[in-house]
Amino acid sequence: MQIDPFALERWFAEVEHGADVMLAESGVRPLQASRFDTDPGALGYVIPTAGDPAFRAEVGALHGRSADETVFTCGTQEANLLGFLSLLETHAVVVTPTYGSLTALPQALGVVTEVSLRTPTTETGSPQESTDTPGFADGGWALDPDAVVEAIRPDTDLVVINNPNNPTGRYHDEASMRAIYDACEDRDAYLLVDEVYRLLAEDPRPPVTSYGPYGVSTGGVSKSFGLAGLRFGWLCGSERVVTAAERWKDYTTISSPIVGQHVARQAIDRRETILAENRELVAEHRAVVSAFLDEHGLAWSDPDCGVNALVEVPDAFVDGAALCRRLVDEESVVLAPGEAFDAPGWVRIGFGLHREALDEGLARLGSFLDRHR
Repeated sequence: MQIDPFALERWFAEVEHGADVMLAESGVRPLQASRFDTDPGALGYVIPTAGDPAFRAEVGALHGRSADETVFTCGTQEANLLGFLSLLETHAVVVTPTYGSLTALPQALGVVTEVSLRTPTTETGSPQESTDTPGFADGGWALDPDAVVEAIRPDTDLVVINNPNNPTGRYHDEASMRAIYDACEDRDAYLLVDEVYRLLAEDPRPPVTSYGPYGVSTGGVSKSFGLAGLRFGWLCGSERVVTAAERWKDYTTISSPIVGQHVARQAIDRRETILAENRELVAEHRAVVSAFLDEHGLAWSDPDCGVNALVEVPDAFVDGAALCRRLVDEESVVLAPGEAFDAPGWVRIGFGLHREALDEGLARLGSFLDRHR
């Protein structure tokens, strides 16, 4: 099996440690550990390794699933990996732009058809094959369920969607998602949806796994809760899917971290308070960024959920990578190049960080843009 380098993570590994402001953060600012009891007792494995049954029942219930239909993982990243390993044999349809692993991992396991949020399908084939992804025009970013359904082939095992979407911050509507689910069910294909930002919505839509046996939801506490350091996530689906995921998990991490489970349970129990705080922060910061971009005459993907958005690259720069490189060199501020999402005319901004850091990052970005008009 071959896999492409994770462009976004390689960029962050290169520049994040030495930069002053991380303006591409993809989650809500981290909560302080002092808000929780961080002592789980003995530092052994979580037993059973799928996760505490009572806690799995609690998380499962939030998705219309039982404890036996829920498995805990090391973050949403592992949940997605286990889903792909369990379900993908031949062909997957992936809605793009999206988080890099949601295309790269399926491409390492089979053939992928990408469906843009604004364009018809594009075949990508194996990781070695190279295809040109059309550039993204300003505006739109809407999910076209008909285009997704048309991309499903007789040998399609899986359709993959990130909802709410990263990097655009767009929250796909329930009618479109249900139409895609119905098509998957009719064709004996699964619909796996990374829902890691779902709980940041003021009125979260039903998780896809609640639609029926062919729905698989993955998520975790990293993004919406501001608890990325716990490395705690989950996969919810039918018992068949969860059993297959557990078999693969025996060869990956065996169990999620016991400290992560211990603190995550407290966070889930206090979710109304924590999520209300985080939603308020995100709404305020989104307004700040929107006003900043209006002032500088830049379009963006107009996010309606989550903490990410794509911002157009000004004419002074050939592409997102060039802008990001110069911004780090001149202002010690990190944005994410759109090339990491096959969107070279854009950069990703994150606005879930602490307000002081957001204000500082935008001030430096503003000075940078003024110099390069």
